[in-house]
Amino acid sequence: MTRVLIIDDEALVRSGLRMILESAGDIAVVGEAADGADAVEAVRRCRPDVVLMDIRMPRLDGLAATTAIGRLDGAPPVVILTTFDLDDYVFRALEAGAAGFLLKDTPPLDLIAAVRVVADGESMLSPSVTRRLIAHVAAGAAVTRRQSARDRLAALSPREHEVFVEIARGSSNAEIGAVLFMSEATVKAHVSRLLAKLDAANRVQLAILAHDAGVAP
Repeated sequence: MTRVLIIDDEALVRSGLRMILESAGDIAVVGEAADGADAVEAVRRCRPDVVLMDIRMPRLDGLAATTAIGRLDGAPPVVILTTFDLDDYVFRALEAGAAGFLLKDTPPLDLIAAVRVVADGESMLSPSVTRRLIAHVAAGAAVTRRQSARDRLAALSPREHEVFVEIARGSSNAEIGAVLFMSEATVKAHVSRLLAKLDAANRVQLAILAHDAGVAP
């Protein structure tokens, strides 16, 4: 049997979760607590295999309680179960050591499956939360690309940067010369230096770099 501890400040929610989980036949709810402040003592007393934890509770929220449980020897995995799917809660919960994050509208069978998966040492996230995490990682990669691109542009002189921006706009050498009051020969010299300084093969790569750096129009 998988032993589960439910921590939620709403008695009706705890009752519903108990009914769902115990209908599985291989899951036993061994205890309940109505506040995160009681979480550590409840874990010590009930010795659960999995903890289902609400986030918003009156005295101590589920994020702080999850962190406290994580400090225990042989700490059980914690699944955050909440009505809130805001990104900040997701990332803070995972940083606090949660093994999973599920919304309270998760179908009963999926909830049961999540408890089993987490009890086996795996992690579980609801599909909507997984999509948010993927988006977050992609955004993080974009931030990394932007910083890298900006670091490369830091080597440019003010005049070279002006030419670079015009290239990003798709301007020809003649158009750049007209805007910046330079001869085409001077523009060509600047473009050659830009390609060398930025290790770019052509103007397209310069434009891509400009996009990554956030200076493209």
